[in-house]
Amino acid sequence: MHPSRILVWWYALMVAGGFLFGLIGDCRPFGNDMLAHPLVVFFASAAAALLVLRVALARPVPELIPERPLITGCVFGAAAFLVGNFVTTRLLTG
Repeated sequence: MHPSRILVWWYALMVAGGFLFGLIGDCRPFGNDMLAHPLVVFFASAAAALLVLRVALARPVPELIPERPLITGCVFGAAAFLVGNFVTTRLLTG
């Protein structure tokens, strides 16, 4: 897979995942504990997906996604989480 295509998938999945976790963030589906906060669960699932990618391709993650785009994707995911949370709390509830 071409490196630029991997980055597009990385950014798109982080934004989509962050937005979806933001939509469910207000109802706290994983519990009220700090580690069960949807943003923490989102980043834990992203880390697990990166570990699965590393094992499946038998290559280090920074070789596939360099550090700067990796952090940028995390920032985009967190921003999308906030947008999804805003949509749920302000626009859909009333």
